[in-house]
Amino acid sequence: MKKFLLGLLAGFVLAGMACVIFLFAMIRLGDRRPAIASDGILVLGLQGDVPEIAPMEIPLPFFESQAPVTLVEVWDLLRRAEKDSRVRALVLEPRFLSLGWGKLQEIRDGIQRFKRSGKPVYAFLRTPGLREYYLATAAEKIFVTPEDIVDVKGLRAVLTFYRRTLDKIGVEAEVEHAGKYKDAADSYTRTSMSPETREVMNSILDSLYGHVVEVIASSRKLKVEQVRAAIDEGPFLAPRAKQAGLIDDLRYDSQVYDDLKGRLKLKDIRKISHRDFARAVSPTLGGESRQRVALILGEGTIVRWASNDPFAEEEGIQSGPFVRTLRQVADDNSIKGAILRINSPGGDAIASDEILHEVRALSKRKPLVISMSDLAASGGYYISMSGDPVLSYPNTFTGSIGVIFGKVNAKGLYEKLGIDVDVLKRGRYADIDGAYKPMDEAGRRKLRDGVQKTYESFLARVSEGRKRPKDEIEPLAQGRVWLGSQAKANGLVDDLGGMDLALDTLRTRAKFRPDEQLRIEVFPRRRSLIDELLGSREQSAVQSAIQSGVRKQIQRWAVDLGLEGFDLRLWQRGGIFALPPYSIRVD
Repeated sequence: MKKFLLGLLAGFVLAGMACVIFLFAMIRLGDRRPAIASDGILVLGLQGDVPEIAPMEIPLPFFESQAPVTLVEVWDLLRRAEKDSRVRALVLEPRFLSLGWGKLQEIRDGIQRFKRSGKPVYAFLRTPGLREYYLATAAEKIFVTPEDIVDVKGLRAVLTFYRRTLDKIGVEAEVEHAGKYKDAADSYTRTSMSPETREVMNSILDSLYGHVVEVIASSRKLKVEQVRAAIDEGPFLAPRAKQAGLIDDLRYDSQVYDDLKGRLKLKDIRKISHRDFARAVSPTLGGESRQRVALILGEGTIVRWASNDPFAEEEGIQSGPFVRTLRQVADDNSIKGAILRINSPGGDAIASDEILHEVRALSKRKPLVISMSDLAASGGYYISMSGDPVLSYPNTFTGSIGVIFGKVNAKGLYEKLGIDVDVLKRGRYADIDGAYKPMDEAGRRKLRDGVQKTYESFLARVSEGRKRPKDEIEPLAQGRVWLGSQAKANGLVDDLGGMDLALDTLRTRAKFRPDEQLRIEVFPRRRSLIDELLGSREQSAVQSAIQSGVRKQIQRWAVDLGLEGFDLRLWQRGGIFALPPYSIRVD
């Protein structure tokens, strides 16, 4: 028996050692940079979203091949590819894109810059929607297969309302907000759009649709009226799309690459995936220049950080970790300037204020530029108000300067279920946020006063950041969402552009030479699997992964119900929020 137990123990030890050796061997294999062949064709096969912040790095071949590239990686690889003699052409193969219109414009601008190098750019599309087609219009030629569908049919904005559903189950959403457009709870308090919401959504659709039509018309050498008439006939079977001038020809992928092969006089087709190219080049953006600048990424809902929060994995903009990142950059004397890149719908008002305080502290120590991505609204706009140059894309969703507080009154549901509630309290407003009763008038007045004071503070921060009187800001506030182009016209942002403009602006502010190469370092640092396994976090990587999975599944259900901006971490704690009046996704 003793020998059996010793043998069993030895077997476990050997199996464990074998697993460790296998893991490190795979990690070593995953660390190898792909070789880039000469006379290659770079294939930009983007799918789904293109995040601002890289997910945890798992250096295993399978995970490496599935990990999405970030927006800054796409921006960088296109800049490198245009100058890399090994890359002879670019082929776009986007599928099922879900990124916003700001990121789309950044990538499209990068493709156009690549095209100016004189290298061919083709697009091969598979059942493209408007997002994929918009990106493809940067190419010289657009191809689809003969039997495919071009699903280009315009834009729509769909808002879903649950008031009657809540009425049926005896639940009421009680909301106080500052700003006539700050109707974040309309989905729960109304059965249709308010006049203010309808006004803003029509304004957004008109501006965004006008931009898309002009881009298509310019790239396809059509008149604006022709494009509008064509889109009104969509979606299209492939031959009809060709007749309308939206695509160039009907070909299969092998025929597209054969065309390039003949045009470039290549012996063989050597495809280079965008992931391989991104991994093959230097991991430090801009090479080994001594002039270091920081690219600080803030993406997701703004929440207050607490170590005992069961959903506090490193997602979203958590005030604690984000403040530490800002201080890290400020304290590093070798970093000569910073770009703060924001992609956020806002969130917790107090967390937003804590972050803005630290952004301003960073601004006093180093040249700073604010760059907005798809979305920098409400709290996302708030943390941009450091007084530094603010840049956005024409189609960034921004503004939404307003505040909201809400609670649930489930008294009717309790009655339907036969639940009785008996309350003892000390303190006049101890049960002000109780879900078992409606808010009384005194409690409502108190909350209304708090929301209004928070709104006044928001206006003051914007007034300071934009260096304009509050009475000029207030008519532009009221919780209204603006597109970047509209925000620029109203003085809420300084200029329209993406990463290239942000770098040029930082060069000027930091007094770098125009031709000086910059070494761009991304913050927060990308976490690796080893960091997770050996880190000192209170919860294990497994716990974090499970909790993250649960929260993401809840958010997927929320999206299915039309609640795309829903974030469980905010609502589980409550508070005063700086959120946009509704979740915006234009398809």
